[in-house]
Order: sequence, then C-alpha cells, then structure tokens
Amino acid sequence: MSHHIVEVKDLRHVYPDGTEALRGVSFRITHGESVAIIGANGAGKSTLLLHLNGYLATRQGTIRIGDFPLNKSTLPEIRRTVGMVFQDPDDQLFMPTVFDDVAFGPLNLGLTGAEVEERVREALGRVGAEHLRDKPPYRLSGGEKKRVAIATVLAMSPDILVMDEPTSGLDPFARRQLMALLKDFHHTRIFTSHDLDMVLELCERTIVLHGGEVRADGPTLDIFRDETLLAACRLEKPFVMQGCPVCGR
Repeated sequence: MSHHIVEVKDLRHVYPDGTEALRGVSFRITHGESVAIIGANGAGKSTLLLHLNGYLATRQGTIRIGDFPLNKSTLPEIRRTVGMVFQDPDDQLFMPTVFDDVAFGPLNLGLTGAEVEERVREALGRVGAEHLRDKPPYRLSGGEKKRVAIATVLAMSPDILVMDEPTSGLDPFARRQLMALLKDFHHTRIFTSHDLDMVLELCERTIVLHGGEVRADGPTLDIFRDETLLAACRLEKPFVMQGCPVCGR
C-alpha cells in the first residue's frame, strides 16, 4: 500500500530567530514499519515530526506521503492519512467535553450519528478512557489528557501514526497500556521518545538525529550497541541494556 510510505528528502528548516533546526534530513519509511526518531534535546525531532503532516510548512526539501507530495493542495488528504499526536495534549484538546474532542475529527470527515458515536466509543476504549467522555478536558490530569489526545487521532483511523513523546506524563500503568496499544497498531508508526526502553521494545528501526542531521539509521539493537555513536549524540543505552548498577551484571 503505497499510501503508507513516508519519504523525506533533504528537508531543511530555519526558525525566524535563525536557529537551523533541520539540515538536509532524508529517509524513507515503508508500510508497516515502526520507527523511532531519537536524539538529545534540540536535535530537531519535534520540528521534523511537525513537517510530516504540514503543521510546519516545507520550504526546503520535499516530503511525500505515498503518491502525494506534501503541499497546500494535498494537505487535507495527507492529514487524513497521517495522524499526529502532539507532545503537549493541550495543543490538541479544545472542545467543551472529551466526547466533543474525539468526535471532532470524524465529524469533519463527514460521518454522522451512529458512525461518530462508534468511532468515539472505540477510540476511548482503546486508550482506557471511556469514563472520561463527558468531562471537560481542563478537568483532566496530564496523563488523562494524553490518553484523550491519542483517542482524537485514533478516531480518524489514520494509516500512519505519528507521536511526539507519547509516554511523557504517563504513570507506569498508563505507559504499559499505551505500549500495548501501539503494538496493536499494524500500520506505520513513527514517534520520538526519550523513553529508550519503549523504543527498544516497539521499534525495529531507529533514526538518530543530532544537530538537525541524521547521524544513524538502522536496526534499533545495533544503534543501542554503538556506544561511540550514543556518546557523540548525547544519548545512553536503554536501562534494560545497562545492567545492574550494584553488581554490574
């Protein structure tokens, strides 16, 4: 299914203050891949993700989602294909109730009545948030907001799921629940994360950004075994690979 393919070529982005966030980033992600984009703070991860469905305009370089180049004319179609979950759920929740927020996307797809109700019910159920449907978003905890923000995207049935720091703000139970959800999403998954244990468990491929450039792109386990690379990019191995701090095993 070519519409699941993400292709980025020589992507560059400079912010108005002169900060060069991306410096010629290129990669290709095919249908069904689960890919992590990792790097230290300021590496360009969030900037890159915000380009993948047009929240930041592409001024230098190109992005293709399947058969479509990302531009103003293709943006509506691409945003139906690429579901984006922001790092801060407050950027995604703006309606009077959780139900209204999750229903917003399906309604904009032209669905009505029972179809919208089913989409909302299923999406909230997948993130364990059915009991929140009638609450106003501002009354939710940080972890609850995160789960609802994910539900707003799942309700759109995207072919490509893009998430910026998905486990940020989640307690251990909610983190495990989210990881199970991501394992069950059988289309293309792309996310940034400082949770490298999650990356090791969920992603067969990892792209390392440093200083706005791709420093490595390959099998996740190979990336995490490369201590020289990790040190140069201000990263460490996942905790599960570091051994016991007491006995050294």
